Amino acid sequence: MAATFTRKGSATRQRIVEGAAAEIRERGIAVFRLDDVLARTKTSKSQLFHYFPQGKEELLLAVARFEADKVLSDQQPMLSQLTSWPAFQAWRDRVVARYLAQGQECPLHMVFSQLDQRTPGARAVQTELMRRWQSELTAGIRHMQRAGEVAAELDVERAAAALLAGIQGGVLLMLMTGDITHLEAALDVAIDNLRASAPAA
Repeated sequence: MAATFTRKGSATRQRIVEGAAAEIRERGIAVFRLDDVLARTKTSKSQLFHYFPQGKEELLLAVARFEADKVLSDQQPMLSQLTSWPAFQAWRDRVVARYLAQGQECPLHMVFSQLDQRTPGARAVQTELMRRWQSELTAGIRHMQRAGEVAAELDVERAAAALLAGIQGGVLLMLMTGDITHLEAALDVAIDNLRASAPAA
């Protein structure tokens, strides 16, 4: 059962999570220490273990959830407003800009490198992120389908899944090489294919 906290307690817990995320973003995961998080957030060790009884791994899992949420929030409001082809282009540009700004040091990837990704908690964070992302893409493509901008026979769920897979592949290649062009190509080709599926006027 998930722990429940007062409003003040929830705010303190969130401050610790955001402080830990900032430490990882600024200094990297290799030198991540709980003492640095305590100093940054002006909290005590007893407070930290009150909110994260299992210590460092539990805190890192909370940071993973925070960073996963940020992946989607950084795409807003474009991701939730995929209602025209200009809107798809604006979202595409936001995704590219986000990963260009992030560079090769992905906070979420860094956190997961320290977690056993086979554990239910780590798998749940990754699965939920992909589910929410694909759901947003599905909603956008379905809207375009209803508007007659995408073929009526198109399997919307499958198209959204393919688009998400292309993004993930492009991001992975960018993390490996520093080259954003694979991500740009994945987005451009996927959107072009959606547009090409529209019935002839």
